[in-house]
Amino acid sequence: MKVSAVSSPSFTVGVTRVPHRSQSLSPTFKSSLAIRCSSAAPSAKLLRRILDSPGLHQGPACFDALSAKLVQDAGFQFCFTSGFSISAAKLALPDTGLISYAEMLQQGHLITQAVSIPVIGDADNGYGNAMNVKRTLKGYIAAGFAGIILEDQANRSRCLKRVVSREEAVMKIKAAVDARRESGSDIVIVARTDSRQALSLEEALVRSRAFVDAGADVLFIDALASREEMKAFCEVSPLVPKMANMLEGGGKTPILNPMELQEIGFKIVAYPLSLIGVSIRAMQDSLTAIRGGRIPPPGSMPSFEEIKDILGFNAYYEEEKRYATSTNQQLSKSDISSLYSLQRRDQVDREQTSQSFKDPVVEVITPDDVYNKYGADSSRNPFSGIWSRTLRVKITGRDGFEKLDLRIPAGFLDGITNIVPALGGVNIKELLDDATEEVGGKLLLDFQDRMGDRIQVFLE
Repeated sequence: MKVSAVSSPSFTVGVTRVPHRSQSLSPTFKSSLAIRCSSAAPSAKLLRRILDSPGLHQGPACFDALSAKLVQDAGFQFCFTSGFSISAAKLALPDTGLISYAEMLQQGHLITQAVSIPVIGDADNGYGNAMNVKRTLKGYIAAGFAGIILEDQANRSRCLKRVVSREEAVMKIKAAVDARRESGSDIVIVARTDSRQALSLEEALVRSRAFVDAGADVLFIDALASREEMKAFCEVSPLVPKMANMLEGGGKTPILNPMELQEIGFKIVAYPLSLIGVSIRAMQDSLTAIRGGRIPPPGSMPSFEEIKDILGFNAYYEEEKRYATSTNQQLSKSDISSLYSLQRRDQVDREQTSQSFKDPVVEVITPDDVYNKYGADSSRNPFSGIWSRTLRVKITGRDGFEKLDLRIPAGFLDGITNIVPALGGVNIKELLDDATEEVGGKLLLDFQDRMGDRIQVFLE
């Protein structure tokens, strides 16, 4: 999909309010890591049911997995990729042929795996001749797309509109149809023509009819210049769905509301610039605030907890519990929060006294009791030089409030990651060896974990 001062971007299909597949899934299965759309076949069938349903259907353009997920979370029943937006987000370069087929395919694959709604991929002009079109379509099927948009431009520069001959344009659509049949897929083919601007409205209408005869499923004429032209387009092959493109901020095609578009005869409408446009402006505003010594105001961005919820942290933690083992459990966010608030227990099971120091009891929430048993009397401990020292673990939340301030025997290291998972992989024993001979307190660690909390470990 392209956007320029003289041309509107190409987009694809929208859908009706059919039952959302994710509504029947359990919360744990909605984890952002779950692969919900493993191939194009089921999503293509869903997309075709959508196209057969009544009404006009709206769809914004996405450019990465997160923006696609936000489209889905907002209640839209379809999504499509925009070459213009992907080139901007992935390369920070204009959509003038600089982004490759491989880069578009890679980004598209990440998008299709992030959502359960159908995704229609922008395939530009197929990246070459008819044989390239066949390869492109098969690649898009393998990447999980439900549909593909193919256009008839001869070049990918927006400075000068040129289209291939009518015969070549039709042959590309036929090649796509053949590749679909050879793959045993039902992927939806959206045929776009730019001949309205390059040649004439009449040529664009003729090409649209030819595309239908060649096997296209959806038609799109770029840069229709009036309501009258839009009506003439919708009268071509009335049973074939038509797409309108509402280029935010200005374009050749008049900006109409959904009711007006439906009355004219369009089946779906795309909004190509909304997500990439507001993202650019929001980042600019945020950077201006930070440069001025401020942070973005609370109302301009979601809270940290909201961001984590959008990305599926809570769903991940819930699903992770299904695979926890009795000897090596990874604590969920709620477990960690509860652990931080636990108070010292009055007693420890007497049987723990017979436990080997190298195989400590899993119940590490009672380090003070262990310290009282072993740390205070070095004669009971073969590692008295270590047990005579104390480790202080302090955790301060990103909001400045204290979450944990705990003291444990310096030798009680095997279970410390059960208390503070962020310390996993840190060689505290090596740090202790380096500080063994030092008198007084020493700061061993001071860092921020992935949750934004400050973790400090002191040797006292």
